[in-house]
Amino acid sequence: MILFLGAALGFVSVAFGAFAEHGLRENISAEHFRFLMTAVRYNQVHAAVITAIGMFLLSQLSSPINQQLRWSGSLISVGTMLFSFSIYFSVVFDIPALVNITPIGGMTIMAGWLLLAYAAVRASKANR
Repeated sequence: MILFLGAALGFVSVAFGAFAEHGLRENISAEHFRFLMTAVRYNQVHAAVITAIGMFLLSQLSSPINQQLRWSGSLISVGTMLFSFSIYFSVVFDIPALVNITPIGGMTIMAGWLLLAYAAVRASKANR
């Protein structure tokens, strides 16, 4: 499921980036366009990370760190959706209050990164 989420978020980042550039840029303020491009960048970067976690999970079916990796991938996935999609929908549908969700997404992404770091430490200790 983690690999699927990474692939789906990667697709959305490219599709929405193209939509923003070619369909919205002329119709929104420069500030809103900058917000959208920040959301697209976060979406793209984290889609790649989620995909990498999913690929690792496929290759290491019996690894002791799989549980932390699954949680990390899930947190980064949910956080990316909350962060990027709250900005996307806020700008596209002109609902400024949706950006109140954005920091929750950012904190969720950070929690996922911390859990990924914890998994890395556990893995390095196990390989000694």
